[in-house]
Amino acid sequence: MSHCIRPLAVAATLLLACSVVQAKPAKQAAKPAAAPAASSEFELAHNLGPLGEDRLQALVDRFNKESGNTLKLVRLEKGEKPATLNLVRRHDMSDVLSQPKQFVPLHEVMAKAGETLNFGELSADLRAGALDAKGRLVALPVIYSTPVLFYNKNAFRKAKLDPEQPPKTWFEMQGMLDKLQDAGYACPYTSSWPVWVHIDNVSAISGVPAMTEKGQLTFNGLPQVKHVAMMSTWTKANYFKLFGRRNEASAKFNDGECAMITTDSREHADFRDAKGVELGVAPLPYHDDVYGGRQSSLADGASLWVGAARPAAQYKQAAKFVAFMLSPEIQVEMVRAYGGLPLTAAARAAARSKLLKDDDKTLEIAYASLNGNGSKPAVRVANIDPVRIVTNEELEAVWSDKKPSKAALDAAVHRGNVVLGAKPGLKKAQPF
Repeated sequence: MSHCIRPLAVAATLLLACSVVQAKPAKQAAKPAAAPAASSEFELAHNLGPLGEDRLQALVDRFNKESGNTLKLVRLEKGEKPATLNLVRRHDMSDVLSQPKQFVPLHEVMAKAGETLNFGELSADLRAGALDAKGRLVALPVIYSTPVLFYNKNAFRKAKLDPEQPPKTWFEMQGMLDKLQDAGYACPYTSSWPVWVHIDNVSAISGVPAMTEKGQLTFNGLPQVKHVAMMSTWTKANYFKLFGRRNEASAKFNDGECAMITTDSREHADFRDAKGVELGVAPLPYHDDVYGGRQSSLADGASLWVGAARPAAQYKQAAKFVAFMLSPEIQVEMVRAYGGLPLTAAARAAARSKLLKDDDKTLEIAYASLNGNGSKPAVRVANIDPVRIVTNEELEAVWSDKKPSKAALDAAVHRGNVVLGAKPGLKKAQPF
């Protein structure tokens, strides 16, 4: 996983430094002497919320203290030139896919800086969207997760359900939702990230990917149609409440309003202090009438990308930050702070040991759900802004009883394929 960063950038930097020193040898020698200090300052752009930013700032402060560098956090703004380092969340990946020349592959940066990056140590589950066509790492998957079912054990007790027996299938879940509703819950079940959970992952777990290898959308098959239709009946029965297209539902679960939620496994870090909630976790339910049984879920999340056209000294410091992030100790801190899945086997073992002491089984559930296959396929419907938008529109049309499930998913697939340019879509979207 290592090659070199773009030689023209390095050559230009070296040539400029040499010409300045040779042209002004005496009195003005102090002027270029300030350059190394300036080049040690670099930025990490992000668009996390206040809590996420505070947690990230703590890691940055630790890195600066241990390395003697000056890494600054800045906001990641659409349309602006990327910073040296850029933390890109899943729903912002279209910005990277649409402008690959604005970024430098991570394997090049690490190789040129002389920092070790052992590709074989990285979990195979966590490479989705971070590899080029030759299997080389172009970004670091720093906060990856997979959808799971979180539930309130206190709500289960109130509904006279066994708090240690969450639903395994969607059919089994329906009976539990009825009992939760009878127990007084106006929101028995909700979901964040509906396209990621109910299209990408329901498709993958059912063994019918939402997208072909050639990049054509195909999530209007029988398993997906039946699933979305089921969700429509749940909406009519007030079993299922939708609060938004992102993680708006998570606040409702965190406040104890909803008894169950399907969302990213990383949110166990946010639900630790949920009001009146004794947190339970289980794999995303599956449809047991689909041929082949339950298949693997998918992993995805925030990844760290390196901006192009930066000074060579900044790339060297960026490589040091990546190495810092990969250390087992920092990986465990990342799990504690953000709930993401550890990147290496050593970090995974350390995090599992610490979290199991707190009776937190989220990592175990997440890895069992992925089952070593979390990185396939490489492109997700939820990662492509215009496709995700039209899919959300069609799902909402079904769940508000304005369209039948089959017609809505047919429309979503057709509209999405038009956006992607019909058949060639995926290859055009692949970075590097």
